[in-house]
Amino acid sequence: MGAATAYYLARKGLAVTLVERTAVACGASGKSGGFLALDWCDDSELGPLARASFALHAALARDLGTDYGYRRVDTFMAVAREVGRVSEGHRVAVPAWMDGESSVRAVIGSHETTAQLNPAPFTTALAEASGAVVRRGVVQALAVRDGVARGLRVDGETLAADAVVLALGPWTSAVAGRLLPRIRGLKGYSVTLTGLDLPAHSVFMDYRTADGRVLEPEIFPRPGGEVYVCGMRDLQPLPESAEGVEVDDAACDVLARAAGRVCTALTRATIVRRQACYRPVTDDGLPLIGRVPGVAGAYVATGHGPWGMLNAPATGLALAELIAEGAAKIVDLTAFDPAR
Repeated sequence: MGAATAYYLARKGLAVTLVERTAVACGASGKSGGFLALDWCDDSELGPLARASFALHAALARDLGTDYGYRRVDTFMAVAREVGRVSEGHRVAVPAWMDGESSVRAVIGSHETTAQLNPAPFTTALAEASGAVVRRGVVQALAVRDGVARGLRVDGETLAADAVVLALGPWTSAVAGRLLPRIRGLKGYSVTLTGLDLPAHSVFMDYRTADGRVLEPEIFPRPGGEVYVCGMRDLQPLPESAEGVEVDDAACDVLARAAGRVCTALTRATIVRRQACYRPVTDDGLPLIGRVPGVAGAYVATGHGPWGMLNAPATGLALAELIAEGAAKIVDLTAFDPAR
């Protein structure tokens, strides 16, 4: 959210500083799946934001001039069990690589409606294209005087600014306090496998483990021979920073096994990364995008849950319009008002 907002602010002629405690894309912005869908949010308030962002992603893939793995994909729904074969066979025609013990039930997305990207290089490309100054430091609080945000307190010093955007993901509440509704961190795991170059497909699974747990792993082949698998949730509390996020090898092993139930070749693939991150979520399931209540010149962009990568462009552009021009034009932000 911060990198996208910085990019669109820069396009409007504003100078931007990004403050990062660890590094750009060190959390979910670099470790999530990067799945994009045009119409999967149509039954919620997120629909217009998602549709606007899906179109902006296609434009960014042309405009940024960086290959970060953006491509359109066909998307499938599969059912599998950790032990034994699903009794029913495939209900739709499936690609040859899906030769495992799963049952593919439906095609749930096409090249017209679903896409993917690699989040870390995408977020980095946005930050670099913005020309923003990246400052390492711990953001401690908004610097407020007479009800107006004058900057941020960073490592005990005041970093002056004409406007401040809080886009700290699940750590936003640590800075905003009671100014905003509560932002929680939802932990998830992922593994990246290598050694098999698969087509432009995505797979969402209904998966039962041997001990009876019901999981929903997601499999995303990426260009260059990597396959990213995610979907394990964990209720561990949010650590102080992204550097403190712990990885559970057992959870990652479950994800790797799930991928092997879809594709037998993935049972022999090498695990090159085991990761965990926290997605920012709100109590009502909608992000916070807009002005921070009671503090002029302060804005927020967080709480996007599983749709952060998808909705970053329209969120960033809407905030840039709000900051530079006084109103968002790309999408109506009423449903995401932090004062709701």
